[in-house]
Amino acid sequence: MNIISRNKINQFDNYAITYILVTRNHLAFLKITLEKLIKNIETDEEIVVVDGASTDGTVEYLQQLFAVGKINQLISEPDKNQAHGWNKALLMANGLIVKKIIDDDVFCYKAIKTCKAYMLANTKVDVVISNDLHSSIEEPNQIFNSSRLSQFNKWKQNEVMSFTFSDVHMLIRRSSLANIGLYNTFFVMMDWEYSLRISYLKSNVVYFTGYNSLSVFHQDTVTATKDVNIINEQGKRGAKFYEYAGDRSQISSWSKIKMWIGKHISLKRKHGKINFNEELYRDIYSYYYNYIEDLNNNNCFEFVSSHDS
Repeated sequence: MNIISRNKINQFDNYAITYILVTRNHLAFLKITLEKLIKNIETDEEIVVVDGASTDGTVEYLQQLFAVGKINQLISEPDKNQAHGWNKALLMANGLIVKKIIDDDVFCYKAIKTCKAYMLANTKVDVVISNDLHSSIEEPNQIFNSSRLSQFNKWKQNEVMSFTFSDVHMLIRRSSLANIGLYNTFFVMMDWEYSLRISYLKSNVVYFTGYNSLSVFHQDTVTATKDVNIINEQGKRGAKFYEYAGDRSQISSWSKIKMWIGKHISLKRKHGKINFNEELYRDIYSYYYNYIEDLNNNNCFEFVSSHDS
């Protein structure tokens, strides 16, 4: 049974940013992620949640949050694929800026709000991206940094026509969607194609050298279940269309790592199942949140523009 609920309060013009979240049967992770988001929400910020007809108690949990006004818009119905769900959320957003929140990743809201303030002050900026962190939940003490700044600079200097980046740390101006468009529902690696499109269109992209997010990998992460052959075939099509010079990534390096870890974890679990529970998840995520917040608080970062005045 489809459940659709929407906030009727007519204050949409006042939202500076909309946080969009798409989920399906990830209740243990969703609770951690939404609680952190709700704790950091401000009066000019909106939360939109699209659930893909979950069957694990997620719908009931979200309805409770909606009933007490913690979520501004909520819809639960089957999605055709991942991109379809995110496109619905983008179309529901009312904020001047849209920030994607993945239900099992970690976000630094202080850094995101710094990017939000930058975009509000610089109205010609279409997209802000940042450095990224990533880790496997199996080994949470191993946290790795990744940066696309060198690729961004090559693109900025017109050495390449396009470059790739993850959308996990991206903020996008809602009015820019008229030119950039929505996610392509054909591509399995939808953020890979979207980043190529954004850069190929010469969008006004700004690079924040801080860290908006920490990508967390576990066995049920979406990337772990994807078909490498399909991705490689789509990668060839995308690379040709967007004149992508490549940097050893028909698939992004981190996606390759995640798929390798997925197979590795599956092999480990054949010899002995690794048991996780909500309490353990919360302990691990608390460590992650502290790590990214300390990193951003104890270092100085800058915004690098692709359109110098």
